[in-house]
Amino acid sequence: MAKQNNIYKQITILLFVVFGLNYLSGHIYQRFDLTHDKRYTLSEAAIQTLDAAESVVFVEVLLEGSFPAEFRRLQSETRQILEEFASKNSNVKFEFIDPTKDTDDPDEVRAQLAQLGILPAQVSVQDGGRMTQELIYPWAIIMHEGRLVKVNLLKNQLGASQEERITNSIQNLEYAFADGFNKIITPKSKKIAVLSGNGQLPDRYIADFISTLRDYYFTAKFTLDSVAVSPQRTLEEIKNYDLLISAQPREAFTDEEKYVLDQYTMNGGKSLWLVDKVNVEMDSLFNLGYTFAFGNSLNLTDFFFRYGVRINPVLVNDLYSAPIVLATGTEADSQFDRYPWFYSPLTSSASPHPIVNNIEAVKFDFASAIDTLENDIKKTILLSTSPITRVVGMPTRISLDQEIIFNLEVYNNGPDMQQFSAGEVPLAVLLEGNFTSVYRNRVKPFPINNHIDEGVETKMVVISDGNVIKNQMQGNRPLELGFDKWTNTRYGNKDFLLNTVNYLLDETGLINIRSKEIVIPFLDQQKVIQERTYWQTLNLVFPLVLLLIFGLLFSFYRKKKYT
Repeated sequence: MAKQNNIYKQITILLFVVFGLNYLSGHIYQRFDLTHDKRYTLSEAAIQTLDAAESVVFVEVLLEGSFPAEFRRLQSETRQILEEFASKNSNVKFEFIDPTKDTDDPDEVRAQLAQLGILPAQVSVQDGGRMTQELIYPWAIIMHEGRLVKVNLLKNQLGASQEERITNSIQNLEYAFADGFNKIITPKSKKIAVLSGNGQLPDRYIADFISTLRDYYFTAKFTLDSVAVSPQRTLEEIKNYDLLISAQPREAFTDEEKYVLDQYTMNGGKSLWLVDKVNVEMDSLFNLGYTFAFGNSLNLTDFFFRYGVRINPVLVNDLYSAPIVLATGTEADSQFDRYPWFYSPLTSSASPHPIVNNIEAVKFDFASAIDTLENDIKKTILLSTSPITRVVGMPTRISLDQEIIFNLEVYNNGPDMQQFSAGEVPLAVLLEGNFTSVYRNRVKPFPINNHIDEGVETKMVVISDGNVIKNQMQGNRPLELGFDKWTNTRYGNKDFLLNTVNYLLDETGLINIRSKEIVIPFLDQQKVIQERTYWQTLNLVFPLVLLLIFGLLFSFYRKKKYT
């Protein structure tokens, strides 16, 4: 009887434990990230992007269907990261779909997606040593309160293998979705002034980048012409903007204009400068076959010198560069050929800085060298040339034929390292800290209220080429920044500049997510093909052999025990 009561007692305790665990699991929810790189642990900045979402945020992921193992990994990682976002805010809902499945006209669906700017990616599928090409859509569409934002899940990099592209893409997932949520949920607040009036690029050549910025910030043109009439009012007006962008100015700044820009910086204003220190007329180069390059005086030398950088009136030649496309033959039989062109450096960076981490190579055209000077400002070299670089002094005559002949000779015979001895030349520099006024202990161009000699903490980026922000044109239509219509190649100019602006204006630390490093192991495809039969046989035969051995031993044990 006592034994029976003890059994009842144990059963009762067990039931209490089961019901207790069931109750707790229904009211207490906890996820544990056991990965060594904490890839599924969302940063606080990413979580905050969902704070204002009080209604459903629906994410439609187009990554569904049959595709290579690498993209199945991307699909799995995308699902995991969205589950993490959904765990932080129950309003986040998501679904994976195949956009071309269950439709009578896949071409019409592809055309509709193309109108939204959602283009397919062509991937190589290897099956038993046979290679085929497939089209997939590694995109997500975020929808919230009648608005939508598209998110590209696949990062492209020149020369990267398919596995490297997937690794870079997985590393970028958290930032890609956090940035998308931020754009569609968080109302715009920061204001950007695009400077004009000093010969800056016409609107059509910066149209694509400015339209991209409007997804995040308010933008407006701002001219410094009123400085000559009312400098104090101009300074007060420009202080209402959080960031200034000056894209390839061609006309010199007056001392009055420079003083306004200096005091704007002293008051904490951020700025992005894309400056050509050398003038090169490309029309003359193509029409006449030659052009002259000469220094461009913008009256900004002391301005940048005081802040800690100097743009030198030279041009850099980089062996790692983008090609130039030239037409050969008669008009009827003309064809376009690519030739090496060292005046168009392709710059990338191994730096973990969030501006340049995991971006495509950035294309420059006729860039100058930047020197960093010793002062209290923190300087970070964002982009520089390759180690095989030479510097061309000014003025100089650039002949198209002579440059092509020289470049081909270098490519065929290898560079003369005595000529290409400049090493890595900085082309883009980030400045951070408390700037000192250019007009400290100097005569001021005009009196203003509350002149500041030592500014509050701020940031500035200086780029030694205005063409970095310049988009090409197709007739009257601006093309996407970074796309070269002559070579059909996409460069990282847009990502680089967008990351730069986001870093300069970001107060939440969202851009720092891009520094997160994730290590993704992949199978060696060559070994997979070579050892495929061995591993298939092992996986099929070994379990059967193991099962046979277990059966024989069990049979032997039973005979011995019961005989």
